[in-house]
Amino acid sequence: MPGTALTAGSTGLVGSDCLRSLLASPEYASVTALVRRPGGITHPKLREQIVNFERLDDLPAAENIFCALGTTIRKAGSQAEFRKIDFEYPRRLAERSLQLGARQFVLVSSVGANAKSKNFYLRTKGELEDALRALPFEALHIFRPSFLVGERKESRPGERFGIGLARATQFVLFGNLRRYRLIQAEVVAKAMVNAAHAGISGVHVYEYDQIVGLAQQKK
Repeated sequence: MPGTALTAGSTGLVGSDCLRSLLASPEYASVTALVRRPGGITHPKLREQIVNFERLDDLPAAENIFCALGTTIRKAGSQAEFRKIDFEYPRRLAERSLQLGARQFVLVSSVGANAKSKNFYLRTKGELEDALRALPFEALHIFRPSFLVGERKESRPGERFGIGLARATQFVLFGNLRRYRLIQAEVVAKAMVNAAHAGISGVHVYEYDQIVGLAQQKK
């Protein structure tokens, strides 16, 4: 029987590809996209809901939650605002969706995420991962891509520089360094949807090789 899905961050790079994959999948009868403003997408299975992450009282129930929320400190304006978007909002979404019966939570994190990192960005991502691990979901899927390739709606000069550098050094990224390889946002999105289809329980972390392999699985 087709299930239900809810997405957060569906107007972003990975989130928009994830939404398209969910709408195309026969595994889902309905998909709810949490948005700050209408995204202009129409589909028989899609419901857009304007959301205020400060209050999630009217959050609809869904079995599978796909979270691609994220920003940059530059865009957020401060570390405090960045933490609110990249830590507080996903954590609140997870807690509330769990109360409403969600079984799986699928998260876009970052390569190098570690709650003990000296880097604020990676520390925040790691702290979120740890907070989600403590929740009793049947399955938690954590995706840790490196630089994402795709068409962004917003400009990120620092990321463009990083992608350019990563392209120039791809040929030396072998062994443990493969996790830092560039990856298409669409590949991450396909892997997220396939992970939710897998029907496995527990906590699972995916980096470059695992993401690519999962995206290639036939469903």
